[in-house]
Amino acid sequence: MRVVLIGPPASGKSRIGKKLARMLGTGFVDTDRLVVKEHGPIPEIFADHGEAHFRALERAAVVTALESDGVVAFGGGAVLDPDTQRDIASWPVVLLSVHPDAVAGRLGNGKRPTVPDVETWKVVYERRRELYESLADHTADTSSLPTERVAAEIMEWLGSADAANITKQKEIER
Repeated sequence: MRVVLIGPPASGKSRIGKKLARMLGTGFVDTDRLVVKEHGPIPEIFADHGEAHFRALERAAVVTALESDGVVAFGGGAVLDPDTQRDIASWPVVLLSVHPDAVAGRLGNGKRPTVPDVETWKVVYERRRELYESLADHTADTSSLPTERVAAEIMEWLGSADAANITKQKEIER
């Protein structure tokens, strides 16, 4: 079972991705974790080398992650790259959405250099929302549901005729 999770920072892609992978009995890859493992903390990469350098590292992590089967969670900005957009065209893509009110408590750890506060998060999300929605085959709101419920909803969708038809159509288009 293959699926990519996309969405704004602090939408729960890593947390829900891990849970979903366990429920599906498959692997899990997080592109941000790949970058950190190879290059160190993301805030330090931004501070020392800038966003463009980070995006290049992120793109390489996306390529690596998509070589596996299973659940892949992208960093919030990974889908900005046109090559990444093309790469996920054949994958089922789930957008994890979240209400700004739910984000405040998730941003306090200082690990998100592009969204240090809720107001910045809102601007970034609005700038990317149309792209997220255009890439998504399914959307799950993570604002208030427990991780298990969101993962179960995605798992149910993946087993549905809708997801099967989308996946089949994407394979035909390849």
